[in-house]
Amino acid sequence: MRGNRLRRSSLATAGLATIALLTTGLAPAMADPIDYRDPTAPIPERVDDLMSRMSLDDKLGQMVQVERVAAPPEEAAKHRVGSVLSGGGSAPEPNTPEAWADMYDAYQRAALDTPLGIPLIYGVDAVHGHNNVQGATIYPHNIGLGAAGDPDLVQRISAATAEEVAATGIDWDFAPCLCVARDDRWGRTYESFGETPEQVTAMASAVTGLQGEQLGGSPTSVLATAKHYIGDGGTTGGDDQGNAELSEQELRDVHLPPFQAAIDRGVGSVMVSYSSWNDVKLHANRYLVTDVLKDELGFDGLVVSDYDAIDKIDGQEEEFTRDEVRDSVNAGLDMIMMSENHELFLEYLRAEVDSGQVPMERIDDANRRVLTKKFELGLFENPFAQRDLLPSVGSAEHRELAREAVRESQVLLKNDGVLPLSKDGGKLFVAGKNADDIGNQTGGWTITWQGSSGDITEGTTILDGIRQAAPDTEVTYSRDGEGIDDSYGAAVVVVGETPYAEYEGDRPEDLKLDDEDLATIAKLRESGVPVVVVTVSGRPLDIGGEVEGWNALLASWLPGTEGQGVADVLFGDHAPSGKLPMTWMGSFDQQPINAGDGQQPLFPLGFGLTY
Repeated sequence: MRGNRLRRSSLATAGLATIALLTTGLAPAMADPIDYRDPTAPIPERVDDLMSRMSLDDKLGQMVQVERVAAPPEEAAKHRVGSVLSGGGSAPEPNTPEAWADMYDAYQRAALDTPLGIPLIYGVDAVHGHNNVQGATIYPHNIGLGAAGDPDLVQRISAATAEEVAATGIDWDFAPCLCVARDDRWGRTYESFGETPEQVTAMASAVTGLQGEQLGGSPTSVLATAKHYIGDGGTTGGDDQGNAELSEQELRDVHLPPFQAAIDRGVGSVMVSYSSWNDVKLHANRYLVTDVLKDELGFDGLVVSDYDAIDKIDGQEEEFTRDEVRDSVNAGLDMIMMSENHELFLEYLRAEVDSGQVPMERIDDANRRVLTKKFELGLFENPFAQRDLLPSVGSAEHRELAREAVRESQVLLKNDGVLPLSKDGGKLFVAGKNADDIGNQTGGWTITWQGSSGDITEGTTILDGIRQAAPDTEVTYSRDGEGIDDSYGAAVVVVGETPYAEYEGDRPEDLKLDDEDLATIAKLRESGVPVVVVTVSGRPLDIGGEVEGWNALLASWLPGTEGQGVADVLFGDHAPSGKLPMTWMGSFDQQPINAGDGQQPLFPLGFGLTY
């Protein structure tokens, strides 16, 4: 179980109360009443007992999740806040695993010092490793894992991520993303395992990796989140936070199955999508959240909003209104994630409850769901960071797992015989802006929300991996290709995208390589040396007009911190085995392009060569 134990048993108090009832002749003919602090009592009864002791303010507070910057520990405790989160890039100073554990414990100490001592639950977006934390292992983004096509690998990666997350105290991971990405223009395409419901459904194994076979059943179990419910990968034009103009049948056939699979695996939370379905914001859609998700699919966990998402229900960007608070809670949201203004939210929600616009039954349902997860996680008994796990953060074992994932995710799309590269001496030229940049190869959601180029965390670049794989080969690197001549046996040019995340990653105009990439490739081709193009990107790129002049093409997606996995494939230590998780467009004007839509792709879904 998790770390230092809090022993706040009030069994003695309960016993004294029973004696008092006996002496007055009022003792009921039943067993002693359950006390929520009794770890041997059934969880539903512990929840009932705790809720019987909670004031309305206590209950409303449990429905709040607020950014740590807006609510230091004392502030969170004052308002009985149920959860705190770190958004992308929100980290303690210094950004070390130990400092994360210290920060987490400070929040728990403050929460436990309130009259009822209800621990909070802390959430992060650990979407490809514990990616907010310096030195954590960063795995390939989901699109790469979809190319690997191995649900067991995804489960092992999720379990390793959970270990690093739990080490820093964190209880709740906003993963996995179970979107079915149907348009490559969408900036979150790399968060999807594939373009078909079958591909994504198979990767719901991530839920079991994060939570274990039973939530709270192991020291490294963290609450998983199936997101983003529902249809965010099917918006018109690939518009992030846009409108999914789909029939209900298509919504159910394409976008719902992965969530059913997650529920079947016992996922503890579901996050609602920013997007709309046929012009109705999901955060106000009672039919989809309550009638379908909770009632029809039988989801009994907690439903959480996305970050400041209720602010946008009315189509405006300013802070949430009282109407938006009412509509989101009545739609079935149990916890509201917000960057700030938690006091205003509590004021509005209380007013809606007092006026009868939000029924008390809805408040109690939300609390029961939230508190059940806290009890299942064992937070009342073990509320503090499990520091004995800290050595797992960025461990050699986890980095080796990440390297395995990288090599399994490589998709060889073209090869005229230049691959695998030789290790037997000779000369190799390496170029391209993504060859020696750990930030570019890890992508968005790495240390910061949007990610950034440069030496942002510990890891091995693709260039480093090449040099390690072929120590007897003379490897020359030039970002722009300057200095190449015909004395080299081959040239590897690593090009593609630079980091981005949701919203800022949308590319509605084009998906071409940039001018720098094209100029670098052209310079290498002019030398007459065979050219191997490696794309580092979060989606297929529009290369139909260029690929004919390349000797080989390897799609590396966003591999994370372990660039040796790319080199393993380039040099033939591992034969390429990845298959395209997305249909690769012949030209941009085909977007959206998906298997079975009658369009002729450059490379079809499931394509991938080997040696």
